[in-house]
Amino acid sequence: MFFLTILLFSYLHMFQQIQKTTARGKEMLSNPKLVPVQGTLNVVMNQNVTLSCHSDSGSPPVRYTLFKRNQKVSTLNRPDLTPVLFNLTITSASDMGDYKCKAENNISSGGKYSKSLNFTLLEPISKPVLSSPTSQAKKGQNVTLSCLSENGSLPITYIFFKGRQTISHPVKMQKSEAAVISLFINSSSDFGTYKCRAENSFHNNTKYSNSFNFTLAEERNHSQPLIISLGLILLLLVIGFALAIPFFIIPSYKAKPIKPEEEYVNFSVIRREDEKAEERACATVYSKVHTRD
Repeated sequence: MFFLTILLFSYLHMFQQIQKTTARGKEMLSNPKLVPVQGTLNVVMNQNVTLSCHSDSGSPPVRYTLFKRNQKVSTLNRPDLTPVLFNLTITSASDMGDYKCKAENNISSGGKYSKSLNFTLLEPISKPVLSSPTSQAKKGQNVTLSCLSENGSLPITYIFFKGRQTISHPVKMQKSEAAVISLFINSSSDFGTYKCRAENSFHNNTKYSNSFNFTLAEERNHSQPLIISLGLILLLLVIGFALAIPFFIIPSYKAKPIKPEEEYVNFSVIRREDEKAEERACATVYSKVHTRD
């Protein structure tokens, strides 16, 4: 069994050698290598880039073709195994890739392809914005600060400052999200002035945010809520009483029986006695009552 395995491997090795060599002794091409001449895949908009493609082994002449997303871009011929150079200009996001290079000679069938290559577009970051959910704070309170650049290629690294002093480690964000830190307001010096800095891989592209200051929150009087509550209760009572007048008080007043009014008329009767007697006048006063409905 072991002997059969050795024979099988030997046969496969001979078959590969036969594929690489023709009857005239010409060698098939190796898979080409596609690399950026500038040494980096990071590019900026409107940048000129150069891609190098070559096969390390094989029989020349060699024909090289560059593809972008399976679409032919350019074809160059070489009488030897020296690299070919493809010049490109990055004008849009579609120019990021992916790119492949195909190498062919007179004896290859279908050619050999390189590994795919993609560029990374670098965008300058915009001025970061420093903000907080609250602008007022009091001593002993925990607060947060957020720093965000809305534009710029990732990752973006943020650093927070109070005055000129760094108050955080570099925070690297791999997504378009704000970097957030927590602060504890312990003294009056902790109310400001704060800033943050943002930077990415774009050359010489570091920007600072706006300044941010916390203000001291006024201590509220604890009796104010009680006074406000009592005032509301009193207002509701007044409104309720005003609404009750036309429904309860006025109807009950109209329902009471009206007593007839009484008038008093006074009149007097003077009686004279015998003139011979001691003259004196006696007056008797009578009252008459008139009832009026």
